[in-house]
Amino acid sequence: MRAMKPLKQSRRVSRPHTEGAPEPAAPIIVPNETAADPGDAKLKIYFLPNLMTAGNLFCGFVALTKIVEADMADKVAYARSINEALIFILIACVFDLLDGRVARMGGKESPFGQEFDSLADLISFGAAPAFLMHRFVLKDITFPAPEAGWFIASVYMVCGAFRLARFNALAIVGDEKAASKDFIGFPIPAAAGLVVSITMFLLWCEKKEFTTENWRFVLPIIMLFLSFMMVGNVRYPSFKSLNLKSRSPFAKMVGCVLFFGMLYFFRRLILPVFLPAMLTAFLVYGFIRPRISRAMRREIEDEFAEDAPMDN
Repeated sequence: MRAMKPLKQSRRVSRPHTEGAPEPAAPIIVPNETAADPGDAKLKIYFLPNLMTAGNLFCGFVALTKIVEADMADKVAYARSINEALIFILIACVFDLLDGRVARMGGKESPFGQEFDSLADLISFGAAPAFLMHRFVLKDITFPAPEAGWFIASVYMVCGAFRLARFNALAIVGDEKAASKDFIGFPIPAAAGLVVSITMFLLWCEKKEFTTENWRFVLPIIMLFLSFMMVGNVRYPSFKSLNLKSRSPFAKMVGCVLFFGMLYFFRRLILPVFLPAMLTAFLVYGFIRPRISRAMRREIEDEFAEDAPMDN
């Protein structure tokens, strides 16, 4: 049973009484408009969106655990642990896509969910990729000066934290409408996905016995570039206004089944090849987006949103 809200405080206003005049009527009760209603400040925590965010955070923690457990003495076990960490970061991206989508579809958005999502993103897409890059690349190429590797990895994580804090601050100061249409700076889940997919591409090339020793030096440069892109002012479409209600649900359902079927059967090629290409194209799109017409921009973004919806 819901508890009754306490009555708002009121003030009494009495009329002056003069001798010989009739007795005054009952005092007029004027409600105090400045009294706060405790029920209006109740913290709203919705189960399903926050469950998705918790899944995001869990995957980020497991990814960190797999990176720590990777034994460099055993190359096979080391590669397996790194691959599992990469997969868990990608699964965290899926959870991050779902939590915001579920919250908006059910009208369950709340300040608590936004803050919880940012904390989870900082672990899954900030700390985990930075630690992965340090263990996979920076630890070897900066062996004479390990502080350089720490610095590069920490720059990525700090810039990711700045990007998340700026996003929340814009929502607090009232610029949430503008932020909902465009992302200011490269989204941190996309940055983590690009780092992970490029790492998977290098591992795939090593498995195919391609020469990739020199390509590892490119990863720190890419990581620093993504760090500055996250705190930059380049705008990217957020696709948050995408309407998932389809006029032809049967065709959409068949398309989704075929898409996930192809993703499963060709996962060994899609994840290390197609995914980095797609995320790189999204990164470059932010630079060419202001230079194309609005009609072409609307056509590209609407078509891309219908085919592959994205979220923060």
